[in-house]
Amino acid sequence: MSKRIVFFNHKGGVSKTTSVYNIGWMLSKTSRVLVVDGDPQCNLTSLILGERFEEYYSDPITKNQNLKDGVEVAFKGKPQPISAVNCVSPARAPNLFLLAGHANLSAYEASLTFAQTSGNALATLQNLPGAFSELIRLTEERYNIDYTLIDLNPGLSSINQNLFLSADSFIIPTNPDPFSIMAIDTLKEVLPRWNDWKNSNLEFFEDSAYPLRVSNTKFLGMLIQRFNIRKGRAARPYRDNIAEIKRKIKDDLMPALLSADMALNVNQYPQELVDDDFCLAEIPDFQGLLPKSYEAEVPVYDLLDAEIHETGPVLEQMSNKRDIFKGKFEQIAELMVRVLNNV
Repeated sequence: MSKRIVFFNHKGGVSKTTSVYNIGWMLSKTSRVLVVDGDPQCNLTSLILGERFEEYYSDPITKNQNLKDGVEVAFKGKPQPISAVNCVSPARAPNLFLLAGHANLSAYEASLTFAQTSGNALATLQNLPGAFSELIRLTEERYNIDYTLIDLNPGLSSINQNLFLSADSFIIPTNPDPFSIMAIDTLKEVLPRWNDWKNSNLEFFEDSAYPLRVSNTKFLGMLIQRFNIRKGRAARPYRDNIAEIKRKIKDDLMPALLSADMALNVNQYPQELVDDDFCLAEIPDFQGLLPKSYEAEVPVYDLLDAEIHETGPVLEQMSNKRDIFKGKFEQIAELMVRVLNNV
C-alpha cells in the first residue's frame, strides 16, 4: 500500500509546492510516486505540465482528469462510483505521476464542510468525506504507487483538513520569518483538533460508500526554506528565526503532537533528525538556477550543464550549486523513507 505524505502549513509562501515537486521527482528516481495537487492555484500542475498546462484543461481527453472532476460523482450524487484518474508524467521522470488540480476545487468546500460537521446521516452526505481519499487510492492502485505526496493550499479549509487526515504522515514547510514562527502556534492547536474529529467520526462513516481512510497522520519532519547564504551559512537576518522555528517545533509542537498521537516516539526518528530538532533540511534560495529549471521543466538539481546556458566560471559556480541542491534533496528523500518505515 502506498505511503501518503501531505505537505501543509496554513501560512503561505513557504514553498510547499516546490517541496512536493522537488522531493517527489527525487523519490521517483527509485520508486513510483504520485503527486496530488490539492491547491486551486494549480502551481504543482503547472510545474509538471509546463507549456502543456492550458492545453490540458481544454483538451476533451484530459480536461476532466483532475482532482475535482474525479470526485464529482460523489459530490453531485451521481449513480456511478468514483474511478481512477489518468495521470501524466514528465518526460524525464517517467515514474512520477500527476493527479492534476483544478481551479474550482473550492466549489466543493461548502458541501464537504456540511458533511463533516452536521452529523447528518443522509447517504449522499456520508459519501463525501471519504471521496477524495478513495479517488487517490484508486489512482495509487492503477499506477502501482509507492509514495503519494499531497500539496495543499495555505488555509484551514475542510478540503485541506480532509486531505491532511487521509495521509499517513505530514511535513511542515517553513521559511525563516516571524509569521512562520507564529504559524506553529496555530498548527499546535488545529492539527490535534482535526485528528480528534477523525477519530470521533471513523465509525459514523464506516458504512458509507467511501469510508474514511484508517490512518493516523504522523509528523515526519519540517523544512526551512527561502533564505540567502553568506559565507556558507544562512545570512545573519535569518539565523535567529531558523533557531526559533526549531525551538518551537521541538518544545511546543512536538509535545502537542505526541499527546494527540500525531508523532512517532522520539526514538523512532533517525538520530540526526532528532539532533536537528526534526528539521529534514535547510534549503536556501535557488536564485539564478530557478528560471533555468522552469525553462527546462526539471528541478534545479536535474539541470544539465547545457541547460544552464552559461560558460566558464559562471557555469562552474552554477553547476556546483546544482550539485549541492541534488545532495540536499537526496538526503531529504533518504531521511523521509527511513521515517516512513516506522509509520
